[in-house]
Amino acid sequence: MLSNEKSTDALDLSHHLSKVGKARHTSPLKGLQKYMGKPGLISLAGGLPNAAYFPFSSVSGEILAPDSFPLKTDSEESSLSWFWKLFSRSDKERTSTFTVGKYSKRPGDLDLENGLQYGLATGQPKLNEIIREFVGKVFQPAYKNWTTLVHTGNTDAWFKTVQTILNPGEGVIVSEWTYPSAMASAQPFGIIPVPVGMDSEGMSSISLRETLSEWDESARGMPRPHVMYTVPVGQNPTGTTMGIQRKKEIYDICVEYDIIIVEDDPYYFLQQGKYVPKSDRVAEPDTDDEVFIASLAPSYLKLDYQGRVIRLDTFSKTVCPGSRLGWFTCNPMFAERLERAAETSSQAPSGFTQIYVASLLLKWHYEGYIRWLKALRLQYKQRRDYFLDCFADEFHLKATLSTEGYTAGAHIYHASLKPKRSFVLLSEKDVAYSKPLFSFVPPSSGMFLWLELHLDDHPSFSSLGYKALEMKLWTEIADAGVLFAPGAMFFATPVEDDTPGYGHFRISFSNSTPEEMKTAVSTFSTVLRNFMKN
Repeated sequence: MLSNEKSTDALDLSHHLSKVGKARHTSPLKGLQKYMGKPGLISLAGGLPNAAYFPFSSVSGEILAPDSFPLKTDSEESSLSWFWKLFSRSDKERTSTFTVGKYSKRPGDLDLENGLQYGLATGQPKLNEIIREFVGKVFQPAYKNWTTLVHTGNTDAWFKTVQTILNPGEGVIVSEWTYPSAMASAQPFGIIPVPVGMDSEGMSSISLRETLSEWDESARGMPRPHVMYTVPVGQNPTGTTMGIQRKKEIYDICVEYDIIIVEDDPYYFLQQGKYVPKSDRVAEPDTDDEVFIASLAPSYLKLDYQGRVIRLDTFSKTVCPGSRLGWFTCNPMFAERLERAAETSSQAPSGFTQIYVASLLLKWHYEGYIRWLKALRLQYKQRRDYFLDCFADEFHLKATLSTEGYTAGAHIYHASLKPKRSFVLLSEKDVAYSKPLFSFVPPSSGMFLWLELHLDDHPSFSSLGYKALEMKLWTEIADAGVLFAPGAMFFATPVEDDTPGYGHFRISFSNSTPEEMKTAVSTFSTVLRNFMKN
């Protein structure tokens, strides 16, 4: 169902609430807040500090112009982002300022009197108003009574969601490779990950249907899962992007089997598209806002005509992680229960954070924020391209079409060592470069490159196995001054010594200089060459 066809409210999905989720009541003191806006009210009920004693008369800041970064590059510069040249420029960054005073001059303005006071768990009204406009225009939920409320970042949002809709001993559907912190958050509550096979678009709808249709409660020792956790864009760790058709297939299955979808989507605006080798790259044209939004893989919200999606968004990748600020989009029933969960725990995100982010978005307006997001996507695209170019310079890469496993349907690059220049005959060990030692699918979104290791020809492979070799190689790379994330931690269930498969590394390209990227890949090549000899 498309957003312009929406005609109904969300279904009653309260049967998905956990025992804890059902048992929560409105915090007694927070329940008084509904009276706070009554004109002429004299409130002697709450323990609110007097705003006159706040030691801040105002807060202010400088904001970058929303067009600080370009929307296109020359083809000659396509392998090196304009971002990396920014800080060597002599001219000052273009900024504007904002100031928020202690008391508002007009009703509805931001002020410190309210912004730094104990606040609603739903977030400051002005910020929530901005967020709601953004969600309606960009994500376009397919039912009428969707709502939003703020949270303190997606990690905490998932934590509250787990408590609200999952009971101990229940399973949660996840991709076979998934975000380990999400699993670590659920594990103490006795929540059991149920891995589903993947392909080049992330979770496979075929594998999902097989898992659900063949579910044997007696053999599994638990009921069929009723919750799915997914990172559909910039899938962490593989970097895949799930398109609209796959999402529709999965959503329809979730309707059939009555499953709640928790859409954790921090990388949504870092959709970079297909990697093109440097020799074939051309300048990327600018597009208008509507074309840009239409070019992005839609959220599950756009398909969600029943209100069974709980979407987690965050400002961590588009503004800054230290803001600890994001928001839920979901149906009112889930929103009310999540609000109750926040009232007696995190309450609301920092008032300072909400004031600063709201001031930023009020200054930029919707159009300015979209302009920022368009340029941000291009910056990360160029970082990805440059990083993969470094691999192409250092290794011999051969692209083939993958037909199996989590890469099925993708163009996969097989990497082997390039021969060293030599005036003497190469030994048999030296020609090991002719065999691929790792492979990867270029990420289409996000911040990470996911390497699959092929260490079968290592002298100790038969005695140690791939898991031990992964950690041995990881240690040698770290000792050489480069830190990767070991792949085993991203498997949905613990990797044992006898678990079949290959070693993996997750490597970030988001926060290093081009010189550091090049050095890291060169170091990896040197370590890998020596590693394969002993």
